[in-house]
Amino acid sequence: MNPFNETPMSIEKSFQNWKELYPKPYDKYEVNPYTKTRIILLNGAEFEANWFSHQFARHCKNNDLRREIALTRAIEKQQQLKVSLLKPCNESPLEHTISYEQLAVDLTAELAKRESDCYVKKALDFALLEDFDHLYRYANLLEMEQGVMAEKLVGRYTEIMPGRPTIAHHRFPKDNVRRSIDASCADKQTVLATMIITAAEQQTMNYYMNITNLATNDMARRLYQEIALVEEEHVTHYEALMDPEATWLEMLLWHEYNECYLYWSCYVTETDGKIKALWEENLAMEIAHLHKAAELLKKYEKRDWQEIIPDGKFPAPLSLHENIEYVRDILKDTVQFTSVCEDYEKVDDLPDDANFFTYQKIINPTTGIVPSHNVIESHIRRYGKDYRYQVAQSPIRELRNRTCDNTCVGREPGAAESKDFTCNCKY
Repeated sequence: MNPFNETPMSIEKSFQNWKELYPKPYDKYEVNPYTKTRIILLNGAEFEANWFSHQFARHCKNNDLRREIALTRAIEKQQQLKVSLLKPCNESPLEHTISYEQLAVDLTAELAKRESDCYVKKALDFALLEDFDHLYRYANLLEMEQGVMAEKLVGRYTEIMPGRPTIAHHRFPKDNVRRSIDASCADKQTVLATMIITAAEQQTMNYYMNITNLATNDMARRLYQEIALVEEEHVTHYEALMDPEATWLEMLLWHEYNECYLYWSCYVTETDGKIKALWEENLAMEIAHLHKAAELLKKYEKRDWQEIIPDGKFPAPLSLHENIEYVRDILKDTVQFTSVCEDYEKVDDLPDDANFFTYQKIINPTTGIVPSHNVIESHIRRYGKDYRYQVAQSPIRELRNRTCDNTCVGREPGAAESKDFTCNCKY
């Protein structure tokens, strides 16, 4: 599909009344796990587009242009709220958190599997293992707090076991900044990947930042606090990949194209008929926004959309599905890596005075105060072992012990074996 070839609807016809704006939520007992993750993904894409538009308005003097983007921004905020309200009242914040982390794992894996840029793929693979570990920590908290097995929530499509332990995710902030791509010559799928993953991680960060003080006990509040700060690292990590030299109007065009692509992808892969209809409805709205962005680009920069996106045809639809084998391979090969400046190194190869070790001593002076570690230790004390859902034992020998939480892997030299990151040749 090429959205530039579609006939756009009138943007003004997108406004809805209160009855139309309030959707019927999904049934948390019947919904497909990937329907939930698609909802979170599109919620994040709409939030990103909305706040990009706000930042655009704050850096623009032309009120005619500001009025144009205010119009589409208002529609996108309506879309975002309608999508977010698909979550039912009886789904707890912690249950919803499991879906956030399942999305992070399977979206990141899917983007990495199709990524042609080795550097971008490496960035995806690196953070993948951290979101994978977050899922494991929250799943243990969920069983302790609510007696709910997270494997039921993820449909047993996503494994739940230790990744790179969360205690090892805390890096000196300067080491989270990556090299940026050049959108003018990068593959279209690469540009979309940097935008999609940034929006998704930003949505996760925002959710945790806002929900931390609403958790009902200190253990939960502390875990959300810790992982929210890791998500801040991930947003820094991913947003740095995006092209910083693109103009505001170029990025407006890319944002609208990205939203069209995501709604189209979710529409063609959705299994719930009513929610599929919503994706189709919002796709029509986004096509109108895309055409408006192309019109504004032509009016204010005298450029055609083809100069920014030469081929408007969508890549293959983005599909959310199980990635167990892929995640296991990345875990086996890269668990012992951390990021250093703009690249990645094994912890084993870092000098003793590396920023990573210095920062770890500041934030984790003892393992006994680290929330993510204490959640697992509390679960072990209560049940005799941690909570996991695995199809086989962990590919990392040091992470197989279910009666003691490992705080060394990915953090201390010699704590595990790792090979290296790979470019796409197998998947």
